[in-house]
Amino acid sequence: MVRPTRVTNRIRALRFEHGEMTQAELAKSIGATRQTVIAIEQGKYSPTLEMAFQIAAVFGVPLDDVFQYPTSLESTP
Repeated sequence: MVRPTRVTNRIRALRFEHGEMTQAELAKSIGATRQTVIAIEQGKYSPTLEMAFQIAAVFGVPLDDVFQYPTSLESTP
């Protein structure tokens, strides 16, 4: 069984804020597949640190504007 990641993201919102960028366009700009972008957006896959920085760079925002990870005080069991 694949356990979803606790990392959340704003990729979908950022794509639409940047001219309704498609998943395929984002994937091409970071050297990944569209399926990878879909899995990241849906929280089924956590990108590598390098890929996370690449995604943030595409949108011209800091990493923590794209990805969030709950702190221990916010986490749920």
